[in-house]
Amino acid sequence: MYSRRSPTPAGHGTDPSKERSLKRVTFIGSFPAADFRLSPALPEIALLGRSNVGKSSLINALVERKALARTSKQPGKTRDCNVYRVDDRLYLVDLPGYGYARLSHGERRRLTSLMNSVLAERRSLEGAVWLLDIRRDPSEADLAMGERLARRGIPVLVATTKGDKVGWSKRKERLRDILQAVNLPSDQAVVTSAITGEGITDLQEAIFALTEQEGKA
Repeated sequence: MYSRRSPTPAGHGTDPSKERSLKRVTFIGSFPAADFRLSPALPEIALLGRSNVGKSSLINALVERKALARTSKQPGKTRDCNVYRVDDRLYLVDLPGYGYARLSHGERRRLTSLMNSVLAERRSLEGAVWLLDIRRDPSEADLAMGERLARRGIPVLVATTKGDKVGWSKRKERLRDILQAVNLPSDQAVVTSAITGEGITDLQEAIFALTEQEGKA
């Protein structure tokens, strides 16, 4: 299992009176190496996934902005760590997408090294939101990322993206198959859609829960 404890998405026991939003968000900057310094020191949550998983669209949905994170029809556009401060409580660290074959060998090595360094070296990293396309079985690159997360030992939440592309009758089957492949339980997963807004509030609450549970450990 890729987590020491299970982050609890909203709708799974969250107190509605304690709901918060990610609307108060500021773009801090893009960093090409893992040793960037952030002030003030706050918990950090990594967002990661394959380069075509819809990460930028999901970030925009999370913070209720149309274009905070740049979206593109061509995957592989994020080449650095894009950092956002949220509600003066935490940082979202948007990592480059992995598994994009059209990059040069040198650039793929650089991005892999950057992601590995962030996951292994940043002590302020308290959790990860791992995006997986609900329509696809986890790829070799996804499974390799799962092993990196397991070695890091931080709490992991799976956000399955593009939920609007799968009919209700197949949702449970697809989610079950994905979670079995990455060896994570259902209470560490949220089905999301940046198009319809499905699961966005649950994911917002789960991100806050990641930092709070780590703080109680």
